[in-house]
Amino acid sequence: MWRRARRSEGRRRAGRRERASSVRRETFALPRDAARAKARELFARFPKAAYMTEIESSRELPGDRIEFTMRRLPSAD
Repeated sequence: MWRRARRSEGRRRAGRRERASSVRRETFALPRDAARAKARELFARFPKAAYMTEIESSRELPGDRIEFTMRRLPSAD
């Protein structure tokens, strides 16, 4: 009986992960100025207040390029 309880707990956790991963992520690697323009474009298209848009991670690549990942909800409520 204890094993069943543990399995259902694991399923509940898996369900939470699925719901939590219902965000959209897009990764871009662009020259610095183009990266800034792309980020501004995405924030204008998907406002932070409605879509919870944010830059999840970023790093500088060789050749003055920026790689960044934008995270947002797939739709506004």
